Amino acid sequence: MPNFLGDDVFDPGTVSILMAAFDGAWQSIKTSGAQLSEKQSELVRAILAKYIIEQARQGELDQVRLRDGALLHLAKSNLKYPPTRLRS
Repeated sequence: MPNFLGDDVFDPGTVSILMAAFDGAWQSIKTSGAQLSEKQSELVRAILAKYIIEQARQGELDQVRLRDGALLHLAKSNLKYPPTRLRS
């Protein structure tokens, strides 16, 4: 599993908040009916996790704001993959 935390360490209470925000955001995606490939799911989960962790680094620890902000950030992001090389 990728390490999005870098050298940051959060106390157990903060980790619980971050996990709940991530789980809530991911559950929203799953219940939305979005059809994601395994690769897209990994990308979406990474986008959500990175956003939540970055906001926590800046001091945001409200679970609802973290969840909603992550979903808004995802909605604004471009989920396209980098162009692949075509074989000639």
